[in-house]
Amino acid sequence: MNMDEELVKEYERVDDLQCRGLKLIQNPEGFCFGIDAVLLSNFCEIKKGWRVIDLGTGTGIIPILLSGKTDAKEILGVEIQQEVADMAIRSVKLNKIEDRVKIIHKDLKKILECTQAYSFDAVTSNPPYMNVGAGLINPESKKAISRHEVKCTLEDIIAISFKLLKDRGHFYMIHRPHRLVDIIYLCRKYKLEPKKIRFIHPNKNKKPNIFLIECVKYGNAELKFMDPLYVYNEDGTYTEEIHKIYEREK
Repeated sequence: MNMDEELVKEYERVDDLQCRGLKLIQNPEGFCFGIDAVLLSNFCEIKKGWRVIDLGTGTGIIPILLSGKTDAKEILGVEIQQEVADMAIRSVKLNKIEDRVKIIHKDLKKILECTQAYSFDAVTSNPPYMNVGAGLINPESKKAISRHEVKCTLEDIIAISFKLLKDRGHFYMIHRPHRLVDIIYLCRKYKLEPKKIRFIHPNKNKKPNIFLIECVKYGNAELKFMDPLYVYNEDGTYTEEIHKIYEREK
């Protein structure tokens, strides 16, 4: 048995992230990453030597992608679910990036118990999209925790991001358009000034179903709307920009 086989359990699979040979361990029965995480990692502008922390990291998809796409010095991923955090830890080992990426099994609301406040250059988050009561079935299931605000709220994420970031630090998040007003209100409440927004459309004929936002701690008031991103062409194939984001050849 080689090291890779020791790290992957029999009911799990290993997905090729199509980025510098990086791989991710996932449980097909659990909540698997989607295009959202890929879009967020591509949207982030992370500079060389930065310290980055990903809140609600799940199986570690965003820290692992950022390790390949950026020259960040250190990337932490915070995950409350022990089984999911364990998968992320094993994925880090699988990719041999332990020197740059660390996964912490912790409630993000208590993360300051094990890391220093005001010490990160960037915070990223692909949080649960659904607020409590929006079709929730089993509040203890892994999928429910990943999709619904069971263990943390939108305000929890934004409030702790303020405490983690250095002055002029960057906050990156992906979310649903129906929460846009809440997000802008909460970001301003916690001194994270919205700077860029990009709406993601399934195709040119459909309304946006997700959006990306960048905020700067204590930033000046100036919000820019980027060109929309279309995921699919009319024939159902990925658009040229999506191919570039995935670093695929057509």
